Amino acid sequence: MQNVVILQARKWFSRSLSSFSSNPLKVCVVGSGPAGFYTAEKMLKAHQQAQVDIIDRLPTPFGLVRSGVAPDHPETKIVINQFSRVAQHEQCSFLGNVTLGSSISLSELRKLYHVVVLAYGAESDRSLGIPGESLKGIHSAREFVWWYNGHPDGRNLDPDLKNTDAAVILGQGNVALDVARILLRPTAELATTDIANYALAALEESSIRKVYLVGRRGPAQAACTAKELREILGIRNVDISIQEVDLRLTPADEEELKSNRIKRRVHELLSKAAAKPRTAGLNQRELHFVFFRKPDSFQESEDRTGHVSGVHFEKTVLKGDGPGKQIAIGTGEFEDIKCGLVLKSIGYKSVPVDGLPFDYKKGIVPNFRGRVLSDTSGDPTLLEEGLYVCGWLKRGPTGIVATNLHCAEETVRVSWFSIHIIPKDTLTDRSSKITTKSVTL
Repeated sequence: MQNVVILQARKWFSRSLSSFSSNPLKVCVVGSGPAGFYTAEKMLKAHQQAQVDIIDRLPTPFGLVRSGVAPDHPETKIVINQFSRVAQHEQCSFLGNVTLGSSISLSELRKLYHVVVLAYGAESDRSLGIPGESLKGIHSAREFVWWYNGHPDGRNLDPDLKNTDAAVILGQGNVALDVARILLRPTAELATTDIANYALAALEESSIRKVYLVGRRGPAQAACTAKELREILGIRNVDISIQEVDLRLTPADEEELKSNRIKRRVHELLSKAAAKPRTAGLNQRELHFVFFRKPDSFQESEDRTGHVSGVHFEKTVLKGDGPGKQIAIGTGEFEDIKCGLVLKSIGYKSVPVDGLPFDYKKGIVPNFRGRVLSDTSGDPTLLEEGLYVCGWLKRGPTGIVATNLHCAEETVRVSWFSIHIIPKDTLTDRSSKITTKSVTL
């Protein structure tokens, strides 16, 4: 990979220092994850004379494919081969170690390029805002995923896996199932993956034997996919615990499931798992699916000051909130789950940069099909010239890797209709702005 980065850097320097007599379309894509690479690929196809630079704050490309996909899912990472071909296109370059906002400002980028597409995703986390959230032993699922994938920002996380036998994971989506699977899967199996060596060593010494996957709503509303659920239910030497009473469907649940095949399949898998007799063994581990609970506060350990020792939950019931939608409301009844590790899988959050309109409520850049709007009013006539958005920054942290393909197609299609004639000599020479701030090799 380093040779690829060196090759791309040299190619970019050579191109930047030459004159652009044909005045091609100059495009900058900020972020080198799936959204960024799909955008670059579609842009190169839509505008055959375009020259595309992909920049990223990390020295290596591929974003969440590299640092977000679980190491035991190599089939999902195969898309890296496709992205590598894009990076090796003679009209495309990758520039690492370039941070938007500090290495270069958004306003500078907009002067350097005809088109700037922001695809840097969501690198922060939502907060619960409940007492005790700052206690040691409480981490976001994103931090934990970055830790076991060897992301530079996560390698120093050092989660305490030795001083507790129980972990609580808040959330029941695919990321929650990923981190639960990593905690429960035999390390002999993980050793054959590309998991970070330091993470594998820590997991080999882990004393965690119980993992609780906790959701505010019921199994009919679980956010995971059938594929992910089937995989975690199939881990060997793991006893699955699901309360059958939680699986009973109300008329409102049945109405929700009627129009959602994936959720119907998830409910079927959970029902089958609940019906199986529980097993016991010397090295047995336990996975508990806990429904209808919302965290009220985190409890502090009496023996380890400043460290979490459990989660105080309020029981919930579902209440209709419009056609086909139910929300969880508290009942005033509470219960505790003791644990020494908490992983919050409650959603990612994008962050704004100077000069960028941002909708703090939705956590996205206001846009019309990928074209950035000047404010959050939603008025599609208030368009920013040459500024676009793609991926989680555009639609919020939802979907799978392939979702970004359709998202990129829409953004590039919108850009096609907004780009007409590119005036000559209207852009600042890029070499004077970025060459001193590019890849550190």
